[in-house]
This record gives sequence, C-alpha cells and structure tokens, in this order.
Amino acid sequence: MTEPTPSRRPIRILLVDDQPLLRTGFRMVLGAEDDLDIVAEAGDGAEAVELSRRLLPDVVLMDIRMPRMDGVTATRAIVDARLPVRVLILTTFDLDEYVVGSLRAGASGFLAKDVPAEDLVTAIRTVAAGDAVVAPRILRRLLDRFAEALPDPAAVPPKGLNALTEREREVLVQVARGLSNAEIARALSVSETTVKTHVGHVLTKLGLRDRVQAVVLAYESGLVRPGA
Repeated sequence: MTEPTPSRRPIRILLVDDQPLLRTGFRMVLGAEDDLDIVAEAGDGAEAVELSRRLLPDVVLMDIRMPRMDGVTATRAIVDARLPVRVLILTTFDLDEYVVGSLRAGASGFLAKDVPAEDLVTAIRTVAAGDAVVAPRILRRLLDRFAEALPDPAAVPPKGLNALTEREREVLVQVARGLSNAEIARALSVSETTVKTHVGHVLTKLGLRDRVQAVVLAYESGLVRPGA
C-alpha cells in the first residue's frame, strides 16, 4: 500500500467503465488505499453524468468508448455543468482519437488502462489535489499520429501567447515536453518555486485550467511540434 496523502476526508471516486470485470479490478486496487473511497460505479457515460451531478465525487475515473454516451461526451457534460468534479480518462492505444477529444472537453488527464496500480493511485491523488496528469509518451504518440491536423509552425501564434514573457514561453515548452517542475528547474537553472510561479502565470494569462490544457495548446499552436 502506498502512503496516503494527508487530507481531511478520503478522495471520493466514481468508477465509469462498461466492463464490470475492469471495474472490479479497479475497485480492488483503489479499495486497498485508506484515502480513496469509491462512492459509485457507472456502466456508461449518461449514468456517469447523472451520478456526478447527484454525488459530486472528487474524481471520475472515466472510460472512453461506452454505450449510450461515450466518455468524451460525458466529460464535456460534467465540465460544462461546472461541477466540482475532475475527470481522469483511462484509455487504450487503439482509442487515440478519443483522447485528444477528451482533453479538449476538459479532462484533467489520461492514463493507459494498463498503468501500474501505484501510478493510477498517484494520478488520482494528483488530480484530486487540483493538478493534472499528463502522460507524455502517449501524448507524443497521439500528436505524431495527428501531426497533419496541427497548425503550421510558421503560422502566427495565437494572440494569447504574445502575453507571455520569454521565460514563460520557455517554461510552457518544457511543460509540453512532459517535464515536471523539478526537471524544468534543472533544465533552466532556476528554482522549482520559480518554475511553479511561471506555470501559474502561464495558466492565468492563457485562461487555462491546468497543465493538460497547456500541453494541448502548445502543440495545437505550433509552439512545440510532434517529435521535436
């Protein structure tokens, strides 16, 4: 069992997957953690939205391809309703198209379904704390696959990027490459606290909710190119 994050109450989780066996597996893994509490399960996106509205879980562990309503549509509905709920997407490599859609819909991150149990638990705690989980390896694979749909790097960058200082743009590039604050600090020879401050300024100036949206914007704007 990994060490729980100090908190006043357990992190309340809604499991969403149309395969009962997978939900059972996740329940066994997460149920072993003292600070995680599975409050309900759903077998499709429509049920997930309904339960999210009624139960207000901290984190929705969301599958993507499901009957009635897929995970992307469900994520968008939860985010648009401005519920105090964060969505963590679970996917497989054959569902790449849906992952990009889920990030645009407002998901706080995504993981592969074969993620190690410890990484899944850590990701849930990270998302519940208000941060985002970016899986750089998967994101780069997605963006490489859809590179033709991204803007030409020679194009004029979005207006918002002009509001960033040179250092803030450097930090955004490093975030988009999947580096942690500590790794960015080492790369730019600054303190981790300084990096955290720059990341906060980037999110505020660009009107972004978290690092996931920052990564997507960096690639979609051409600031960072797939494979770079």
